[in-house]
Amino acid sequence: MSEKKHFHFVGICGTAMGSVAVAMKRKGFVVTGSDANVYPPMSDFLRGEGIELTEGYRAENIPAGADAIVIGNAISRGNEEAEATLDRRLLYVSLPEVMKEHFLRGRRNFVVSGTHGKTTTSSILAWLFLSAGRNPGWMIGGIPKNLGRGANFPDSEFNVLEGDEYDTAFFDKRSKFLHYLPEVAVVNNIEFDHADIYDHLDEIKLTFKRLLNVVPRNGRAVINGDDQNCLDIIAKAPCPITRVGLGEANDLKITDIIYDKDRSSFKLDGVAYSIRMPGEFNVRNAAMAVVAGGLGGLTEDEMREGLESFDGIARRQEVRGEVRGVKVVDDFAHHPTAIRQSIEAIRQQHPDGKLWVIFEPRSNTTKRKIFQAELADCLAGADVAIIPDLSEPEKIPLEDRLDPALVAAAVEGGRGRHIATVDEIVSVVSSEVASGDIIAVLSNGGFGGIHQKLLDRLA
Repeated sequence: MSEKKHFHFVGICGTAMGSVAVAMKRKGFVVTGSDANVYPPMSDFLRGEGIELTEGYRAENIPAGADAIVIGNAISRGNEEAEATLDRRLLYVSLPEVMKEHFLRGRRNFVVSGTHGKTTTSSILAWLFLSAGRNPGWMIGGIPKNLGRGANFPDSEFNVLEGDEYDTAFFDKRSKFLHYLPEVAVVNNIEFDHADIYDHLDEIKLTFKRLLNVVPRNGRAVINGDDQNCLDIIAKAPCPITRVGLGEANDLKITDIIYDKDRSSFKLDGVAYSIRMPGEFNVRNAAMAVVAGGLGGLTEDEMREGLESFDGIARRQEVRGEVRGVKVVDDFAHHPTAIRQSIEAIRQQHPDGKLWVIFEPRSNTTKRKIFQAELADCLAGADVAIIPDLSEPEKIPLEDRLDPALVAAAVEGGRGRHIATVDEIVSVVSSEVASGDIIAVLSNGGFGGIHQKLLDRLA
């Protein structure tokens, strides 16, 4: 693939696709691309780099001289450009394959994986390297405030990659992280998720075992030693293992945790660190990043300074605004464990007000009834928990579909409410909140612009 000159990206406006496309252009390749929705800021970024964009998917978008077609993870059979690629017997590759060939081979790649905390841990780790002057490349699913963009590939010795267990492309059902040539693999935790591609937890554990199978003997896996599912995958791992956690059996122990309103302090193997983020899960995220950073040659002082200057990630307990004493907080949580942890962290930051939690079941997993009981349990941490109707419910078979009304009814203490639409939620909540209250919106999507609608109505 290295001798190919012209790459056409199908689905180019995704964060990772667009960033890799620009990095390829900067390496001297001819790059074109198309997407169903071409809009700023990604469209401006791409065009500013001289990349020709086409809106909409059509067979004629594929240039006659294209050497390789990069097909994004969101593209499925039936897409006109994917079908034309197959019909014409063109060379097609996935984004992880392009990354592996052009940006990862021969480099020191730090892959951060797990059901929860991938974005935060990889963002912290990338910032630790960057703030210490190591100029890393990175690819992260969120927008770290210190880094300004989700992906960047300079000519660097180091890469930090958020390692997703989701599948690679319609033609490659292996997990994306299996392509990333890890020197260090971080496994934060393992739970059941992605019900659209995995049938049960054992399938997920198998793909994590495969990740450890590609970590070299001179690399290392850093795993959560307090998580039994993580312990299960290391039994026959061929790579060195470091277990990190609170329990006595860990190789590196987290101790002396202190929580303040906007800060968490801890010791790792007796060395003190502090981060301006709340909650035990962020202590664990920071500790995993510190262990990985140490494996990359960073000193304790460099990492301590990096943690202190880390500003967090967009959509992670982010205050979107305050009107009449009511704060609206945005958070990405969408799995029961993450929801529970986010509610605890938001309460730590805002201990005095009444906490309203509005949760949108949007992911392929939470729209299914797999977590019917667990969602009710985790939402019980709110003073009021609101859940709307499912968006596009027809995509989930009726017998597998979550029932939001039943979830709301099962929230302990009668604190759950099922309110069907965004506009109805905005109307009800804005009329009942009082100064000092916190409205936490938990969703992995845009949720109909509910954050701004709440702020506007409150104003």
